[in-house]
Amino acid sequence: MFTKQPLFIAGKRYEAEQYRMLRAPYSGEVIAEVASANGDETDKAIAAAYEARAVMRRMPAHERAAILERVAEGLKLRKDEAARIIAVESAKPIKYALAEVDRTIQTYKFAAEEAKRIHGETISLDAAPGGEGRLAYTVREPLGVIGAITPFNFPMNLVAHKVGPAIAAGNTVVLKPAAQTPLSAYFIGELFQEAGLPAGALNIVTGPGGVVGDTIVQDDRVVKITFTGSPEVGTRIRAKAGLKRVTLELGSNAALIVDNKVDVERIIPRCVMGAFSNQGQVCISLQRIYVHEAVYEAFTESFAHATSGLRLGDPLDVNTDISAMISEGESKRALSWIEEAINSGATVLTGGSVSNGVLEPTVIVNAEDELKVSCSEVFAPVVVIHKVQSVEEAIARVNDSPYGLQAGIYTPDLNTALQAADELHVGGVLINDIPTFRVDHMPYGGVKQSGLGREGIKYAVEEMTELKLIVINRNV
Repeated sequence: MFTKQPLFIAGKRYEAEQYRMLRAPYSGEVIAEVASANGDETDKAIAAAYEARAVMRRMPAHERAAILERVAEGLKLRKDEAARIIAVESAKPIKYALAEVDRTIQTYKFAAEEAKRIHGETISLDAAPGGEGRLAYTVREPLGVIGAITPFNFPMNLVAHKVGPAIAAGNTVVLKPAAQTPLSAYFIGELFQEAGLPAGALNIVTGPGGVVGDTIVQDDRVVKITFTGSPEVGTRIRAKAGLKRVTLELGSNAALIVDNKVDVERIIPRCVMGAFSNQGQVCISLQRIYVHEAVYEAFTESFAHATSGLRLGDPLDVNTDISAMISEGESKRALSWIEEAINSGATVLTGGSVSNGVLEPTVIVNAEDELKVSCSEVFAPVVVIHKVQSVEEAIARVNDSPYGLQAGIYTPDLNTALQAADELHVGGVLINDIPTFRVDHMPYGGVKQSGLGREGIKYAVEEMTELKLIVINRNV
């Protein structure tokens, strides 16, 4: 699978001055030689996107929609190839990689549909004195050049959540994919080229964040930044972006509340999937579980038992549930957090070690709220289960966090569910489901350190367009 991957600028493969070796997280084998752009090469990508603005702005909605539909169809035809790329470069088990490709297809289809639904409204100016005889309406226009910076954990679908709405709205894009997962982004760039996207409308630049990312963020020709990643990097981006529009999808330590009347056995498989899919490297991965004391023992025992049955191994094996984390350094960090919890009196019910290069899915109980495994984003296959005396206590402890992306509650009681919906300080509340649920057209985003703005195609299109008012005086 070894290949040389240059930059993609102005519709062409662009040879960079420098390249680096890309290794598969699970096998350690070199899988590609990937371009590492400098500031000048990044500038060329921005210039290409800036030059292509006028072409995209004039393109009719039906043509933008048709391009996005062709990308979706092309991806559908090459689904297995795309999933293998994701699995190899990120160590995502192939069954989850295939699911990601399916979601990516849907995301581009949603983008194609939204391209035809960008509209304004008429305004009754005569509602105010002096407004008589005037007609007013609004339209939405593309912003121009969008800078998109994406993470490794959903390397194809999170690219789609930025590129899809940007193209649907008539913008151009400079995309910087994550350092470990550039191949899936270049694969999508190839599909867009085959689909007839004008040269320069999508440019893909790989390289160090301090060079490529900073150049994109600080260039005045780039009018909006859309970023998914850590709160620390997001904070720096916002500080450097000036008056640019910024959408930030940042961290989380997603929580679930389990009420006392819940049938525990029915929800265990769903909870285990939400906690450990993609090695827990999901922004809304289930990390904290607050279980009512009446069902705590039954839930904890069943959850740990189901977790211990997950299969570890090669991401290309269809039976694998858990594979290697994105890097050895991330695995070591997670282990150090587990060790901190143990040293502070917490108990590991299962997991807690590395087996053949794979961090075992880990279940922890009796952990204090101040420990990193509880209060920070672990972004690893680690779950902490807490006993609570009431839903009110659970809500308070869920909210006692710097993050607020999504949270879930299982309860058969409608009033309890509505109480959680009212009082949980998060961007999304999932009733009778895990916080890991997401479909690609729903609004998605958080509060506090979990970010700014919303994704979900319709909502992203709104943030990637400018509202313009037109007033016609009919009195002359």
